[in-house]
Amino acid sequence: MGNNSDLTIARLAPLIRNKKVSPVELTKYFLKRIEELQPSINAYITVTPEAALSQARRAEREIMKGTYRGALHGIPINLKDLFLTQGIPTTAGSKVLSRFIPDSNAVIVDQLLDSGCIILGKTNMHEFAFGSTNLHSHYGPVCNPWNLSHISGGSSGGSAASIVSAQSLASFGTDTGGSIRIPAAACGCVGFKPSYERVSLNGVIPLSSSLDHAGPLSRCVLDAAILLDAIADLTLEQDTNRLIRAVRSGIRSLVIGVPRQYFFDRIHPEVRRCVLTAIGEFKQLGAKVCEVTLKGTEETARIAADITGAEAYAFHEKWLRSRPGDYGKDVRSRLEQSQGMTAAAYIKSIQDRLAYSRDFDQAFESVDLIAGPTLPVAAPPMSDRDTQIGRTREEVRTAMLRLTRPGNLSGLPAISVPCGFTKEKLPVGLQLIGRRFDEMTVLRAAYAFESATTWHKYFPEDSGKKQAAGSRK
Repeated sequence: MGNNSDLTIARLAPLIRNKKVSPVELTKYFLKRIEELQPSINAYITVTPEAALSQARRAEREIMKGTYRGALHGIPINLKDLFLTQGIPTTAGSKVLSRFIPDSNAVIVDQLLDSGCIILGKTNMHEFAFGSTNLHSHYGPVCNPWNLSHISGGSSGGSAASIVSAQSLASFGTDTGGSIRIPAAACGCVGFKPSYERVSLNGVIPLSSSLDHAGPLSRCVLDAAILLDAIADLTLEQDTNRLIRAVRSGIRSLVIGVPRQYFFDRIHPEVRRCVLTAIGEFKQLGAKVCEVTLKGTEETARIAADITGAEAYAFHEKWLRSRPGDYGKDVRSRLEQSQGMTAAAYIKSIQDRLAYSRDFDQAFESVDLIAGPTLPVAAPPMSDRDTQIGRTREEVRTAMLRLTRPGNLSGLPAISVPCGFTKEKLPVGLQLIGRRFDEMTVLRAAYAFESATTWHKYFPEDSGKKQAAGSRK
């Protein structure tokens, strides 16, 4: 298949359309990769080789006869095991749903199948999406492809790990407190959380219905744009070529705000270096960079924890009463902590969230985008329960959520793109947050940065290459 970095939808789709690449052979390639790497990385819960090959053969027949559905026709992807899939188990990484086989698809799944996608299987995840490490699944932890002793990030850890290790071209995950962007940053791929309500959650097992988002994880920004366009309730563009031209239209008119407080308060020095270097790249690309103030960000952890806990407990109450032993200790403990929350406390947190969202929106009166780190640290070792940042220690789960939660509370579109590596050769992610329903500006800026640098081209099999000056082409 050539260089691992060439395995993108944007590169392969024209070749498939012109009958130069076979969807069947492409699917077989990824199925072989899954067979080889599943024992070590554990990215999948369920693999569906028969169904995938059947879909690939159908796609190939259609394309050979001149019927081409679009850029996703014949493209192999996977799904986080939170999306309902007809006739295929949907476990949510749990023992509770280990035997659950839906009789219908999630709306997103139907949209992807209608686009001609090939579904390779369902990816491993933190139990019921209630965690940021992906250590706690009843199907074993997901290992980081860059270092198997480190976490993949969660809860969509299997999705990110499968993409970076070339076990799929792309995936769809969910993001309640950062669960798309966290593993994308930890594993070194693109993770895009669109605006709240941009994508249907019908048929997606909820964690927190007012904070849940669904979106793509991919190997490059153009792939994320193509994937989002296929499933967004309001499409970005009606034509793939117009979509790509819009994403490539440059950023010279953009103003990018950098919130020095909170987002840069407690981060590892190597992460700071990578992210500030990346922000400096935007200046060279013609954008204006300035400081911006975000009010109330220190309260986001409390607000998000209250809302997530209350809404998650409401969904799980019946199983917690009848099957408490089927939950992992960490997830059951967090759910039970919300058992006694009063209606007044929940409503207060909802009101605080609305006030915070209004304050966040005000920041966009003077800037087009907000830039900062996705995570304060690179992916920690699986054995670590705490992580050292400067002179302070912080629980790994809390640290991984700290910089992504604001995007969920505000409901704004946010993307994580690779922007460097630490001395331990672990990826660092740059986060860009945009105005509500302005996904295109986020994609434009992310693509401009990606095109000017080489970080997105490095994958674990590219031994030694990731140490290259990594910076500008």
